[in-house]
Amino acid sequence: MNKPPAQAITSRHAHQAAWRVLYARAVTDAAELLRRLDLPLSLLPGARAGSDLFPLRVPEPLLARMRRGDPDDPILRQVLPVDAESAVSTGFSADPVGDLQAMPVPGVLHKYHGRALVIVTGACAVNCRYCFRRQFPYGDAHGGGGRWGEALDYLRRHTSINEVILSGGDPLVLPDGKLAAMVDALAAIPHVRRLRIHSRLPVVLPQRVDAALLRWIQATPLQTVMVLHANHPNELDTAVAEACQRLAGVGVTLLNQSVLLRGVNDDEDSLFSLSERLFAMGVLPYYLHVLDRVQGGAHFLVDEERARQLLERLSRNLPGYLVPRLVREDAGAPYKTLLSPSTG
Repeated sequence: MNKPPAQAITSRHAHQAAWRVLYARAVTDAAELLRRLDLPLSLLPGARAGSDLFPLRVPEPLLARMRRGDPDDPILRQVLPVDAESAVSTGFSADPVGDLQAMPVPGVLHKYHGRALVIVTGACAVNCRYCFRRQFPYGDAHGGGGRWGEALDYLRRHTSINEVILSGGDPLVLPDGKLAAMVDALAAIPHVRRLRIHSRLPVVLPQRVDAALLRWIQATPLQTVMVLHANHPNELDTAVAEACQRLAGVGVTLLNQSVLLRGVNDDEDSLFSLSERLFAMGVLPYYLHVLDRVQGGAHFLVDEERARQLLERLSRNLPGYLVPRLVREDAGAPYKTLLSPSTG
């Protein structure tokens, strides 16, 4: 599918790199987070214990969507470190989806036929507590910086790869000049036709979708897909909707992937509203992942039978195109395992 004709990206869509200021001002101290949300200091010891294992990071625009005084707010639960992260849980590991065993050169994950994923940075705008790469050795195993040439060489040699996925961390924390140069290099590989970007920034920091970002996306000849990550309808405000509209306006296909999280979205109403709200913003619900069993994330686990029951209820009450595919990623498998609705 061809992109629409080039459009002028007007100054009203430019934020003068305001996103960089917001990115730098993210809350990284547990005491400050509790104070800002009027939460009890009794939560502080657990928050500090959890953040010692995996740092706290919450950008201001996401913080503004949390309910003050509510420790069970579904957005807060995704980002607040807790003491349970210190527990060692059987069946949970540092690399639950087998990233390291699928890495032929630093930063390139080649798990599935026809596509490869490049980890271009270890940085994120928000540190989600359930992140399956929370213990990933980014210092030694990402494809950005000096290793980009090695990653490109691998992609050039493997002519079956027609889609390249930029991931991380979050690729959109990188400067636009660096991203544009990376994408230009990918577009110069004859067998690469599609670019996929996995990013949480348009949701947690929608100011990132500025004129500079839109210019290089619009300029690439690669068909561009962006997979967003929202887990709860409360994450989707007017600013996120406007960011999605800007991306769609330059020809980006927008999908969303979610993770099923206990105490966040493991109820029919939340998942129903999430799909409806996403589609109203021009984003197609794509995947609903059962939790990747990363060490430190066991308290988010929703068992698969419960997940299948929720899928069955969504399937009864939503048109098929609004029902995300329920999947599990198994290390070493040639594709994601598709889970069917419960028949019980």
